[in-house]
Amino acid sequence: MSENTATQVVQEMELKEVGEAKTGSSPDEVVIALSPAFGDQMHRQTLTKIPHAAILRELFAGIEEEEVKARVIRVWRSSDLAAIGFDAAKLSGSGISIAIQSRGTTLIHQRDLVPLAPMELFPQAPSIDLSTYRHIARNAAQYAKGDHPSPVPQVNDPMARPKWQAIASVFHIRETEFVKPDEKPVELEVNFKK
Repeated sequence: MSENTATQVVQEMELKEVGEAKTGSSPDEVVIALSPAFGDQMHRQTLTKIPHAAILRELFAGIEEEEVKARVIRVWRSSDLAAIGFDAAKLSGSGISIAIQSRGTTLIHQRDLVPLAPMELFPQAPSIDLSTYRHIARNAAQYAKGDHPSPVPQVNDPMARPKWQAIASVFHIRETEFVKPDEKPVELEVNFKK
């Protein structure tokens, strides 16, 4: 399926809170941690207008391809990507998490690492497409299985910063408005709509 087809097919999703996120016991799970506004509070799409639903669908698909389970949580206490990923890794049965912000910035984190030292970081959201999100998920699942995959290749666009910095800042400021510092992470049930 091409990126455009996937974007057209999965435009919407419903995210339902089902209680406080607990520490997982399954060693074959990857926790996908959403930032406070991802998927329902803001534009429901990244800086480059990729629908959040399509991204989450690709993350699920990449994890499932590696025969690992995905669990989705929302971290409320911060809009900082490293904090979101670190909190999620501590809740993951495998110790591996994927964190994603509304603008599309993503990382893979591991429970045993320090908060600001993720396994893989994808800081240029405008350079990430749906196939890259799927590859990120496959790598996270491989880490969960104890494998050592090659890092996901990244495009380095030197013009991304001047072109996108202002809008990225607005996304981050807006997302930070939804932070609830005293709230614990919540488990989410995800239902995709066509």
